[in-house]
Amino acid sequence: MPPGTPRPSPETAVIRHCPALLISAPASGQGKTTATAALARLHRQRGRRVRVFKTGPDFLDPMILERACGAPVYSLDLWMVGEGECRRRLFEAAGESDLILIEGVMGLYDGEPSSADLAIAFGTPVLLVVDASAMAQTFGAVCHGLATYRQGLRVAGVVANRVAGPGHAALLQSSLPPELAFHGALARRHELALPGRHLGLLQAQEIGDLEARLDAAAQAVASTGAAQLPAPVAFAEAPDAKTERLLEGVRIGVARDAAFSFLYPANLDLLRRQGAELLFFSPLEDERLPPVDSVWLPGGYPELHLTRLAENEGMKRALQAHHAQGKPILAECGGMLYLLEALIHGGHRAPMVGLMPGEAVMQDRLAAIGLQKVQTPAGEVRGHTFHHSRLTTPLAPWAQAATPRGEAGEAVYRLGRLIASYVHFYFPSNPRAVAQWLAP
Repeated sequence: MPPGTPRPSPETAVIRHCPALLISAPASGQGKTTATAALARLHRQRGRRVRVFKTGPDFLDPMILERACGAPVYSLDLWMVGEGECRRRLFEAAGESDLILIEGVMGLYDGEPSSADLAIAFGTPVLLVVDASAMAQTFGAVCHGLATYRQGLRVAGVVANRVAGPGHAALLQSSLPPELAFHGALARRHELALPGRHLGLLQAQEIGDLEARLDAAAQAVASTGAAQLPAPVAFAEAPDAKTERLLEGVRIGVARDAAFSFLYPANLDLLRRQGAELLFFSPLEDERLPPVDSVWLPGGYPELHLTRLAENEGMKRALQAHHAQGKPILAECGGMLYLLEALIHGGHRAPMVGLMPGEAVMQDRLAAIGLQKVQTPAGEVRGHTFHHSRLTTPLAPWAQAATPRGEAGEAVYRLGRLIASYVHFYFPSNPRAVAQWLAP
């Protein structure tokens, strides 16, 4: 269902029940992903079918969570995805799972909409994960504040993370008010941590010992109260939106490798439902494109692979020829950087494909983050932005994105059939617009 679709009447909706938790925290970096992945892996080891979702726009955490649970991880966001589609995905998961886990985004109340908004909308209890490494009795005050800040929020319990030892854990537990259940403590251990870089965690395929880390985390959480199966939650049915076959028979080349991996599973699903055939290729490894009508270059980390991208002249020529033939290209964030004349990282200036005039410089400082919406001739397309680069180009924007509050956002560029932006688009927010961009 698109954003804004009314929810079904409680009197007529079909209800499914499934144990569920939303795992949140006071802030980013508290250990939400580790705790969520640990619970997913633990219950999967116990023979349960586990579905995991991620609150808000994110590509990196879902890669880890997918490895933990063994199934694709979809985004739930009341604005970008829409309440109706969130409801449909949860209802579907409730029919095929023994447990639903939802990892929150940032802090519990951060963002509009927040993780708390999602938890309240679907009646999902919250498991709080709090980094207590530098806390004593203040732990209780933080947890009490999180639990009582908003009416209607249900807190299933609290897990203390990065705890020094049994004495520290006992002190933390004693600080909690009686109504907040202490579900245990996770020790400060190197093997439980997930390594990261400037955009967040490392990609799953980059963590060589990820399986061992997930198993260690599952073993650690197994001795806590959080390991118990939570109470069932009622999830109401939401009708599936009808998908027009607007890309019937269209062959779309999708870049997917270590440099270009920021792909929403929902985007791939939509293109297939619209009738497209997806052919994956690697700008790092392949010297030519597969036989395709259109190309989609998603975001990723091209700055970490400058030399290989610059030296792959065959792929650069293939993309130049594709564009010269008037065939569509959609390039998002890192995909757009790859199409510039040059990309600069750490003082190294590398020549890129050259389809777009200009260059970008990677910087340590965050350049932009947040939800975005773009008005197109086919209506509004929603998505998000998150990058550390600065772009310089003589091109005038074809469209200008905006935040949900209406503030100025990212530029969207158009050059023939090439559309490029820092925005990572969420295709199901406007299937018709995306089909127009990618149809021959």
